[in-house]
Amino acid sequence: MSLTATCQRIVRDPLLSPAQKSHALALAAENALPYPDLPASVSDAMAEGVLCDMFEGHAPYKPRYVLPDYQRFLSQGSAWLELAPPKDFDEALDALCILYHQVPSVTGMPVWLGRLDQLLLPFIGELDDETLHGKLRRFWIYLDRVLPDAFMHVNIGPDDNRICRLILRIDGELKQVAPNLSLFHDPAQSPDSLLMQAVQNIAECGKPHIVNYPLHRDTFDTRGFGIVSCYNALPLGGGANTLVRISLKKVAEQSAGIDDFLEKWLPHYCEQASLLIEARARFLHLESGFFDSFLVQEKLIEEDRFVPMFGIYGMAEAVNSLMEKENLPERYGRDQEANRLGYRISAELSDYVTKRSQPHAWNGRALLHAQGGLSVDRGVTPGVRIPYGEEPDPASHVLALAPHHGFYGSGISEILTLDPTIRQNPQALLQLCKGAFALGMREFSANVEDSDLVRVTGYMIRKSDVARFAAEGSRLQTTCLGAEASELTGIRQRAPRVVALESCLSER
Repeated sequence: MSLTATCQRIVRDPLLSPAQKSHALALAAENALPYPDLPASVSDAMAEGVLCDMFEGHAPYKPRYVLPDYQRFLSQGSAWLELAPPKDFDEALDALCILYHQVPSVTGMPVWLGRLDQLLLPFIGELDDETLHGKLRRFWIYLDRVLPDAFMHVNIGPDDNRICRLILRIDGELKQVAPNLSLFHDPAQSPDSLLMQAVQNIAECGKPHIVNYPLHRDTFDTRGFGIVSCYNALPLGGGANTLVRISLKKVAEQSAGIDDFLEKWLPHYCEQASLLIEARARFLHLESGFFDSFLVQEKLIEEDRFVPMFGIYGMAEAVNSLMEKENLPERYGRDQEANRLGYRISAELSDYVTKRSQPHAWNGRALLHAQGGLSVDRGVTPGVRIPYGEEPDPASHVLALAPHHGFYGSGISEILTLDPTIRQNPQALLQLCKGAFALGMREFSANVEDSDLVRVTGYMIRKSDVARFAAEGSRLQTTCLGAEASELTGIRQRAPRVVALESCLSER
């Protein structure tokens, strides 16, 4: 389709708002530009569907994900934005709202809003909880209505504090799609009562993600990290310059067997992915001018704290395909022999990414990422997840996937779909989460089968919004992705399970 025809289709789309049309038109214009120079082998891998650039655009003029140092911003103000440092709670909220509109990302909206409780605690003064509740509730509504994108992410915890508790309370009351929310959990700091409030929220509205804080903390430096977008862990004060992913399913289809996969084709396509990362990062860092922005000049971000994300998906299909080629009957997620092959593949990927240098990368290396899927993926499972409809009981699910988590420093997530009876037994959900963390899982997420709010790849949608989308469109930028994913990717086939074996996790 020509650029003119594409633009005509966008402007005539009755389901898109003017703002959504503006974003789509900008992306169409960017994709009319030449792609950064690539080796022929990389272009071939993209044409074959083995490599994917996540539709970031042909001319990367902004990073994929940006994690500003909001603490520095609140302490110093901003000359560019003509803002003095805030003096009270209202001024702090106003200042953050202003800066959020200046933070770019692949979605056109900020994907990280900071560790909000830590940012706001110094400003609470003599305000009581009900006054804070009113202010934060209005702020929460503002975020959803003005920045209507479910990839926008707030972090809270791991310590128990008033702001953290109030945000959980408000999120449970409003049941909004945006913002996404992660609670950092640390056994040394986070009481069970805080974790219980979080799992009760999950039972009602599917949020928050619960983050294994010590494991993530030890992956990054003392400056810290943030959880952004669907579920991505990145350096604070930096971000991700690009995300490229490999279809392990496609690699396995080209391979004669396990040895051919591990010794020939996987290393080959890992190198092609690295070359694609280099080309995209080179354009962003050397040609786009992004790192001359006020965000850098005022030290809210630093160029050397950006890192490429080396993504993979389709682990399940790759393992099952390779097992079949070796005439072995075991299936990924259910049988130990197949699971061990998956762990071996993750280890090989981690070894490659750890050793392969990148010129535009924090610490000189990309970070391995289990990519959570795209709405257009067909017949392939996100990241290292178990195929929809084939999931075992929750305890076995966790036991099967936990060994992967140590390899994926920039993010890996599972989504357990649970039977509604979990609402009568939140203690079981709490124990399942704690057991998962004891086994080394980086995060814990769950849907309840009858909830209107549901996670797709990691972002939230409302089933009721999806049902109306074809006739009415949606003010939420991510509803269209959720509607597409519901039709194409099989997320509606996730099997709801009863949590009955959670105690066994704590015993291992």
